[in-house]
Amino acid sequence: MNGITNFSAYINGNVESISNQIVESVISRMGLVISDAEKEQAIAMYNQLLGFFGDILIYKDEEVVPEELIKWSKNNAAMQVAGGGKISEIVVRYGPTREIVNEMFTDLSVELELTVREAGFILKRISQILDVSLNETFFAFERLSDQYQEETRKELTKLSAPIVPIQDDIVVLPLIGFIDEVRVRHIIDNVIPQLAEMNVRHVISDFSGLVMINAQVAEAIYQIGGTLRLMGIHIVVAGLRPDLAQTIVNTGMDMSMTESYATVKQALKVLTEQEKA
Repeated sequence: MNGITNFSAYINGNVESISNQIVESVISRMGLVISDAEKEQAIAMYNQLLGFFGDILIYKDEEVVPEELIKWSKNNAAMQVAGGGKISEIVVRYGPTREIVNEMFTDLSVELELTVREAGFILKRISQILDVSLNETFFAFERLSDQYQEETRKELTKLSAPIVPIQDDIVVLPLIGFIDEVRVRHIIDNVIPQLAEMNVRHVISDFSGLVMINAQVAEAIYQIGGTLRLMGIHIVVAGLRPDLAQTIVNTGMDMSMTESYATVKQALKVLTEQEKA
């Protein structure tokens, strides 16, 4: 067995202890304070990384990057995104990790009596693996972050105008947070068709949870009300604060034909009495 094969066999046979040593050294050198769960996760990650490294060392004449390493890097990014972490938390540890691994492997090369050429090859290969892993993790993080943000935006959009059934023929449509053009489009494309399928007679449009609207959005909401009326749905407004009302007035829209109540409770009481009459 040559030196490279001996080194590979040693790595594969001591993955757990080497991983522990790397993690402990990085924590110490960087002065990190992490939980036991985070430490165990880091050790598990290095177990896999060193397993890849030990295996590919035997391909001395080929600069092979296993597909498993790419998947491993993408998985690291996914865990970072899911945990609400930042890519900088990975990048900032890269330099110290490289130094520590190089020092450990240099000492191990001497202990196993590798030639200078063999030791150089090993350090080159570990640097290649670390670089590939960092790049793949970085790119995957960016893609997943964009995807996560888009999914979050869609969920927030849905939550900004939920349909809340109150009675068989009455629903409340709370407008929550900041209503922009995207959320208006969501109401037009998704909420109105749902209301049509529900066969409701009355919609209480609740403005009390609305933070702010601009003139364009106010006009769009007014048009949405007009669309509902054309569909035969009776729409009333509740919780319209003075500042929001002023925005609507500034657009020049005629709200005189729209019933307005101070609260949803008040609007519901009136509609219920009308249904009984």
